[in-house]
Amino acid sequence: MTLTPAQRQSLSWLLIAAAALVAVWALAPVLMPFLLGAGLAYALHPAVERLAARRVPRVLAVTLVVLTTVLVVLAVMLLVVPILAKELPLVKQQVPLLADRLNQHLSPWLAQFGINVSLDVAGIKAMALQALDGNLEDWMAAALSSARIGGSILLAVIGNAVLVPAVLFYLLLDWPRLTARTLSLVPPRRREQVDAFLAECDSVLGQYLRGQALVMLVLAVYYALALAIAGFELALPVGVFTGLAIFIPYLGFGLGLLLALLAGVLQFIGWYGVIVVAVVYGVGQVIESFFLTPRLVGERIGLPPLAVIFALLACGHLFGFVGVLIALPLSALVLVAGRRVTGAYLGSALYRE
Repeated sequence: MTLTPAQRQSLSWLLIAAAALVAVWALAPVLMPFLLGAGLAYALHPAVERLAARRVPRVLAVTLVVLTTVLVVLAVMLLVVPILAKELPLVKQQVPLLADRLNQHLSPWLAQFGINVSLDVAGIKAMALQALDGNLEDWMAAALSSARIGGSILLAVIGNAVLVPAVLFYLLLDWPRLTARTLSLVPPRRREQVDAFLAECDSVLGQYLRGQALVMLVLAVYYALALAIAGFELALPVGVFTGLAIFIPYLGFGLGLLLALLAGVLQFIGWYGVIVVAVVYGVGQVIESFFLTPRLVGERIGLPPLAVIFALLACGHLFGFVGVLIALPLSALVLVAGRRVTGAYLGSALYRE
């Protein structure tokens, strides 16, 4: 069978895309810090361009943006550390007590309906001790071991603490030159179409990322303040974590809710902590769903939460953490391509017949 020039061209692009995916899969551990730096550079380059437009030297503008990003990441890590350092030992102590309390209150209530349930307090205590007996250093070592690059924990630390900021710095410094050079590789006859396609992808992805960043910031402030007013000792780290985790739709909110429930149950006696968390997080979900997300992200972008979840899970399953980094750009590309294919189909003779 002889292929037409258009078919050969399409097949060539498909083979290039397949080769790129295979390369990403094979080099995932090495690519991780570079892709993370590229993602940050994409999100942060508008700030550099604004500073440069105000006649700030580009090197100084890039340095300010990178230093600010590093400080923000360090601040978030310092907020999350108290959760691990304070709550996990409390969990080890309180889990058997909670199981005993449930036996005393829940079992008689369920017995009224003919359901006989009795928790094995001794078994739960043994399981909690086995799961939580390690210290923080052991968990950090295990985490680094799972993220190692080239089989070395030291390289993993260097890759995340040094290489990512370095990649971010050089990408932001050369961003206009890199984008112009990349576009110059496109055949001249296709350059206008590709430029328009990439501009639409940039609009979709840029609006989504910047809108989500604003939503995360507002919700982090809300959850931290609301939990602090309610008397939660870990209001700041739990609230900030919940706000930042909102970036992963539903799953992030669920993790933050679970963390807050755990903090409330361990700190307060009775149902006060549970009721406060239910009210605070219920109001927060209403604010996010009916006010923040429609206004700051916008339904017109067309990137539904379920599509984001599927992209994150599918790419994460195929390529690990690197897949999570490329999930949203791929989603934007697929979305824009789908819009154009749908438009071409609706304007074709096949649809009109």
